[in-house]
Amino acid sequence: MAIVHPINSAGSFEQASSDGRFIIQGDYLGAFQYADAVEREGLAMTFHSEHRPLETYFLALEQAGLLVEALREPALPEHAVVSNAARRWQRIPYFLHLRAVRP
Repeated sequence: MAIVHPINSAGSFEQASSDGRFIIQGDYLGAFQYADAVEREGLAMTFHSEHRPLETYFLALEQAGLLVEALREPALPEHAVVSNAARRWQRIPYFLHLRAVRP
């Protein structure tokens, strides 16, 4: 399973530089809805999402009777860095990869 790491919806970078501070304002532990408006090459899209803390994902796996066998928090890989500002995404986990098994 691969999802966007919940730290990404909990906060944001203070500025778009490679060393910009990542700040969490508000409540990481609570669930909340948010929307991201993105425009690329003249196409506008809005993504509606819900932030959930990491614990929520693991509780769902536990309630389904699954055990987590592996967990990874990969940073943005070097080949995906398209600008110096994008390097800030190499300092916090971008995705959450996990493998769960039924015992």
